[in-house]
Amino acid sequence: MLVTRPWPDDDVILYDGVCVFCSRWIRFVAARDVQRRFRFTAIQSGYGTRLAQAFGINPDDPDTNAVVHGGEVFFKSDAALTVLGALPGWSWMRVLRAVPKPLRDAVYNLVARNRYRIFGKYEECFVPDASLRERVMD
Repeated sequence: MLVTRPWPDDDVILYDGVCVFCSRWIRFVAARDVQRRFRFTAIQSGYGTRLAQAFGINPDDPDTNAVVHGGEVFFKSDAALTVLGALPGWSWMRVLRAVPKPLRDAVYNLVARNRYRIFGKYEECFVPDASLRERVMD
């Protein structure tokens, strides 16, 4: 799904802040994003909730992450591949866009549905360390 109305901020990753897997994804991206282009917002934050609602994501039961990149909004596997494709050394991941989107999103949905059971859940939103904190949008 592509949202056509512009969002004022670019290169923002929306994630589930209580999901252990999602929080590890954010740390993974931050560690490899040497240009510090991406910023992050938990869906449970005020900003993240507004962003989720604007994009049709239920903040109380998120089923996808999202990324605003290049003025467009990407969801599910498109979001992950967009982010990975922008990271140094990971541009090769763009070839996975050749895999049909329904198949990519089926795998994404399987992981998303089971993320708490497989990876766990924090009682409260993941709190980033000081180096990551300045890139978090609340």
